[in-house]
Amino acid sequence: MNLVPNQLIMGLIAAGIAFAGTHSLFAELPANFEKGNLVAWCVAHRWDTANRSPAERAAMLSDLGIGRLAYNWTQQDNPEFEEEIRQCQKHGIEYFAFWNENEDAFRLFEKYGLRPQIWKISPSPKVDSQKGKVATAAKQLMPFAKRAKELGSPFGLYNHLNWGGHPENLVAVCRELHRLGYDNVGIVYNFHHSHVEMDRFPEYLQLMKPYLLCLNLNGMTEKDLIIKGSLENKILPIGSGIYEEAMIQAVMDSGYDGPIGIIGHLPTQDAEKSLRDNLAGLDSLLSTSR
Repeated sequence: MNLVPNQLIMGLIAAGIAFAGTHSLFAELPANFEKGNLVAWCVAHRWDTANRSPAERAAMLSDLGIGRLAYNWTQQDNPEFEEEIRQCQKHGIEYFAFWNENEDAFRLFEKYGLRPQIWKISPSPKVDSQKGKVATAAKQLMPFAKRAKELGSPFGLYNHLNWGGHPENLVAVCRELHRLGYDNVGIVYNFHHSHVEMDRFPEYLQLMKPYLLCLNLNGMTEKDLIIKGSLENKILPIGSGIYEEAMIQAVMDSGYDGPIGIIGHLPTQDAEKSLRDNLAGLDSLLSTSR
């Protein structure tokens, strides 16, 4: 039985997307959902209890057949930037994206001729008016968009709750940065930060689609079960929730052919298990009608 909320079904219909349950997923798998094109996100350092080295991480991704890595960097990780790049190259893994900013890493990207997406959380300015919020957020992000453009990299506004993470505001800030000359700016949208918006996901997807740089999947349950500050019920393997099937259906039927990510993002779990669970769940959903 498909436990899909009426609001999401109505959103699919309003967006011109036919929803017919499990048997409506594409019989032919779109290229961006093929395992070799998937992006592994949040699988390094604090999100991996195995605390893998760059060599071990690249080997794990290669063994799983995942072809791209989005690297979650923070200062305290003190990562081996150059070795991470070398190991990705050795194992045929695309160094796809880099979260946050670090000049040491940026210099290495230039050294190795890499142009990964640069991801940064879109801010939520404490300003009264919507126009003021958009202008302030764009101003705060402009130096990072500029640096990414110098690298030849797309710059992704990463949704992370609050005003700055809402699709309408992400698009507004994108448009403002484009107006200011930064046409390398787009959106990185995460299912796990979209519970309060998922009832209107098909509508928001159409709004974001021209700007989407990457779409990261997750198992989705009732938003009322999400506890602020907790990952319980928020981070679930694909296929273990009750709403992600309809959301993935909307993605496919929208014609979005850009990058698709699967996430680790559990500090209490081996990253390989997180990825395997997501791969198995995604394959189960996508293979239902094939």
